[in-house]
Amino acid sequence: MSASASTRHDAKTMSATTVLCVRKDGVTTIMADGQVTMGSEIVKPNVKKVRVIEPGVVGGFAGATADAFTLFERLEQQLEAHPGQLTRACVELAKQWRTDKFLRKLEATMIVADKSSSFQITGSGDVLEPHDGVIGIGSGGSYALAAARALVDVPGMTSFEIAKKAMTIAADTCVYTNHNFTYQIIGGDGATTSAEEKESEDGASGKKSKA
Repeated sequence: MSASASTRHDAKTMSATTVLCVRKDGVTTIMADGQVTMGSEIVKPNVKKVRVIEPGVVGGFAGATADAFTLFERLEQQLEAHPGQLTRACVELAKQWRTDKFLRKLEATMIVADKSSSFQITGSGDVLEPHDGVIGIGSGGSYALAAARALVDVPGMTSFEIAKKAMTIAADTCVYTNHNFTYQIIGGDGATTSAEEKESEDGASGKKSKA
């Protein structure tokens, strides 16, 4: 993830992170690691890549940080223009992202969710809604996605527990992903809860603190 638009890396480096969305039993968890890299260098271990866009709507990103914040701002504008219509807001953003001369240069992939829907949005104009409520993006996204899908049918496991276990597997596998997880949980009533799981000295996810 580059700190400025003038510094560009290959696609794999630009998506060097992991973001996971898990929906189960009416509760949705979006979780991301905190590592920022430039090429092979770790420049920051604790960036928060998941945020509340508006009450009841949460987003996470993989890619260039400044680009993602610009896209979040555009999504906020679409939600203001189409209140309570997340699907339409995402579609309108994807249209702008693909056709606008400025926006189409932005390098990021987004996950956006509310209490009833979750979407992956890309710069090619795609707005993808998963059939099973699980989305994984970034360099470790495929590992987290596979792990979450293996766990989503396990009785008694919550969306948060599935996301944390799957993200831990991704962090243990992908060199661009660390164990400093931040997350947002959307309950069935649309209320959100945020916190972070900090990496302990032995490398395991440990102390939890409210964001």
